[in-house]
Amino acid sequence: MIGTLKRVLLPCAVLASTVLAAPMAGAEPQSNEPAAASVHIELNKLDPVDKNCRAYLVVNNATDTSYQSYKVDLVLFQTDGVIGKRFSLELGPLHPKKKTVKLFDIDAISCDKIGSLLVNDVLECKTGTGPAENCLQNLTTSTLTKVQLSK
Repeated sequence: MIGTLKRVLLPCAVLASTVLAAPMAGAEPQSNEPAAASVHIELNKLDPVDKNCRAYLVVNNATDTSYQSYKVDLVLFQTDGVIGKRFSLELGPLHPKKKTVKLFDIDAISCDKIGSLLVNDVLECKTGTGPAENCLQNLTTSTLTKVQLSK
């Protein structure tokens, strides 16, 4: 009986160790380098104002770049998933390594009717020397509200 167990279990143990070691052998070492610097937009707060909704955005420019203009194309989805509004919002100027708060009113919609916001595109992204590249790719988003902010 012990001989049978050895014949069955030994190949299983060898196979398991090979399968488990394979991903580790090809795994890349973890880097301690920070992620690439980006512009991060956080939807921090929504406040009802009359029949409108006031949105507070915390914009953190973690880059070394000074943006004279940073205009985003936003799409508002209602709680039922239907697009409610589309508008552009100028977030600039953005100073390097600086966090700022931007607020704007969303007219004729109450805060509880907003399901999510999508950064559809970065329409304008200019530095002192002209247009910047990869602004949408280098943009990150988050939210502290029940309304999702994504790109």
